[in-house]
Amino acid sequence: MQNSQTPPPPAKYAFIIHPLKTSMIANHRLFWWVKYIPEWFVEWVAVRYPPVFAGKVKGVISPANGQRADGYLIALGGTPRALMSRPPEAIYRQLIQASRMAQKKGCRIMGLGAFTSVIGDAGVTVAAHSDIAITTGNSLTVAATLETAREALLAMGHPPDQFPQLRAMVVGATGSIGAACARALARLIPHIVLVAPREDKLITLQQKIRAESPSAQIITSLAADEHLAQMDLIVTATSAVGHVAISISQCKPGAVICDIARPPDISPAESALRPDVLVIEAGEIILPGEPVITIDIGLPPGIVYACLAETTLLAMEGRFEHYTLGREIELERIEEIDALYHKHGCRLSAFRSHGQFLSQEAMAEKRELAAALRQDKGRLARMQQQAAALQVVQPTPAAPPVPRWPGYGWVGLMAAAIITGLIFWRKKS
Repeated sequence: MQNSQTPPPPAKYAFIIHPLKTSMIANHRLFWWVKYIPEWFVEWVAVRYPPVFAGKVKGVISPANGQRADGYLIALGGTPRALMSRPPEAIYRQLIQASRMAQKKGCRIMGLGAFTSVIGDAGVTVAAHSDIAITTGNSLTVAATLETAREALLAMGHPPDQFPQLRAMVVGATGSIGAACARALARLIPHIVLVAPREDKLITLQQKIRAESPSAQIITSLAADEHLAQMDLIVTATSAVGHVAISISQCKPGAVICDIARPPDISPAESALRPDVLVIEAGEIILPGEPVITIDIGLPPGIVYACLAETTLLAMEGRFEHYTLGREIELERIEEIDALYHKHGCRLSAFRSHGQFLSQEAMAEKRELAAALRQDKGRLARMQQQAAALQVVQPTPAAPPVPRWPGYGWVGLMAAAIITGLIFWRKKS
């Protein structure tokens, strides 16, 4: 008979990761030599390689019920650019294979991370062909983004009673996460501008928000820049790679930008053009217990993305069910996962901007500069003009070209080297 004091066995889950750029592959100790190979070739091979066990998440324990959760990180090799260049069906096959790998390890739920959560039908097909539960993690991504936005507005000097007078913008508003953010944000800040490239989808979303929040004032736009000067909060949630989401030079002094796109929509160079604007990475969570992540996922120790945290929370709660799937995220799911987030002792990471934590001194400098620019319109105009002149609009990078496969020579040798290295890594994992 089991002792009542014996802790329950760990709940096992899996989570899909993938590199945001090829340099992340080269950072792995087994693949340092990849940096000497043409990037297009690395992308072409890596995106086609089967999923592999890459690491674990250990040491997570809920203060609410004492439940431990052990996570298996399963990696796909494709960068966002490479994944988006492949047919969705090819990625579905890899994810279904990953779910079977996870099931053999005893996992009962698998989360889809980064671009794997937005490709195709956002997890629906994968869930239909998997014997374990699937979630995209997007419900907690939205909840964490809203909490981050609230905290950031407070940090920039906006008390809660001012929120109804503020103005917000969602760029990428018709995407799965963007639409859910806009719908939930309308309850906090009723003046919202929705930005996306398709007018028909924008109108549909606008009508939906008005039905859910009748007092909200919703404007739609195909371009962000014409409204930027009035926005106190901008949420960027695009899934495009290599484009300029907004002209940061036109932002209002002291504006807050919550960047939840991966890779980020706002580059470090763009952010530096307006030091008064707070650009932060939203949706970064500290898990309860003493979490240890055995592979570099591009975050500081103990911090995970909200999509991974959602999968962990569901495991700790014993909710082994298809949770967040498809393009439309239910607001009830967002509220429910937010309650589980607080129940199990998760909390937001400190503000980070382009990988760096922001000190109290840095935040104070931003507030002071924003206040000065609001008082001195001439200085603001000069800063905006200078930033606009320096901001370089970069073309969208082309998808990696398909190589002609000669079967001989240096291409064949590189292919053999890469495949041998990947097989070795998989066996080691």
